[in-house]
Amino acid sequence: MDHWDDARARAALHRLFQAALRSADPRAMLAHHLPERPDPARGGRVVVVGAGKSAAVMAQALEAAWPDVPLTGLVVTRTGHAVPTARIRVVEASHPVPDAAGEAAAARILDLVRGLTADDLVLALISGGGSALMPLAAPGLTLADKQAVNRALLACGATINEMNVVRRHLSAIKGGRLAAEAHPARIVTLAISDVPGDDPAAIASGPTVPDPSRFRDARAIVARYGIALPEAVRDHLAAAEEETPKPGDPRLARAEYRLIATPLMALEAAAREAEALGLTPIILGDALEGEAREVGTVLAGIARAVAAHGHPVRRPAVLLSGGETTVTLGSAEGAGGRNGECLLGLAAALAGHARIWALMADTDGIDGSESNAGAIAGPDTLPSSRDAGVDPLAALRAHRSHDVFRATDTLLVTGPTLTNVNDFRAILVA
Repeated sequence: MDHWDDARARAALHRLFQAALRSADPRAMLAHHLPERPDPARGGRVVVVGAGKSAAVMAQALEAAWPDVPLTGLVVTRTGHAVPTARIRVVEASHPVPDAAGEAAAARILDLVRGLTADDLVLALISGGGSALMPLAAPGLTLADKQAVNRALLACGATINEMNVVRRHLSAIKGGRLAAEAHPARIVTLAISDVPGDDPAAIASGPTVPDPSRFRDARAIVARYGIALPEAVRDHLAAAEEETPKPGDPRLARAEYRLIATPLMALEAAAREAEALGLTPIILGDALEGEAREVGTVLAGIARAVAAHGHPVRRPAVLLSGGETTVTLGSAEGAGGRNGECLLGLAAALAGHARIWALMADTDGIDGSESNAGAIAGPDTLPSSRDAGVDPLAALRAHRSHDVFRATDTLLVTGPTLTNVNDFRAILVA
């Protein structure tokens, strides 16, 4: 059996993560999914709109793919994620808590798609983060209301799909409303999925697709998590005056949706890289959810079974998974993100197992409250943390995983990756 030491294992995990990122790079993927170019003889315009952490680089890739097509439009991306574009305007705004720049950009996007004709084409470039980046409130609500709701949703432990049900019913642009405003133009959405299950209604809260959820579903989620809402938001959800466009709405009849990158595509790319490294890959799933530390404990149990029994795969192997876990903060302030907490939960459960290493990271380059994408853990994580003066189990209880990985110098720092296919987890069993 090949010898796997610490340096080799960590280098292999880095390679798997890079392979996953390359598979989701819009600069390599977007051109393959474009619709037919509009016929200039018919006079149709091409209007480009979009939102998300990848929106700017998607706009850049579109300009490169269609250098001779007249393009106009605007996309909004997270601060620090802009790239140079020549024809499509890029606006930066705050994420995950929305700001006035995102609100103004969303209003401008709606203005750009109004008054179009059936000969016009709208290209919507949508990726993860788009919901917070287009915080255009429904009538009667304010940006401050949206900010308060967003903070409460992020702290309550709700899944991303549940958060987006609430967001769609507080918005003037999400839940299919953008596509409805673009009618009768043709609208083609090019999307990068960051949500478990790749549900178009959940990616950036589905601005260009029909919304199957209803106000009553949003109210049920608020009640389930005991979310404290501003009075105006409570009244809006209770009144339920204007539902989002539903499946079969004629205004969305010419709306088409194309996924250009997904969590599963990233895991499959990592699996191919694993095979090239002499590892047997197994994809546990692309939509794992649950409390982060508990998911880490479960994954540790599977890794132990591989190490001890060769089930469900013989070592050397790598267990791959994606999805989005949650961290319920309660009254704790916390330091880190869901990937760090999941990884620390795994390390605690493994208790220094000699043949297991893991990398967990958010593919957008930012895991939670700090500037790292995630971290790497191995057999020495817990003792090294204690030697550095940080109790890893106390840090786990306080939701301060960042303290452990900073103290052990194992943070994974990439900067903005300009893509986002949710969380990436790789566990190497040598």
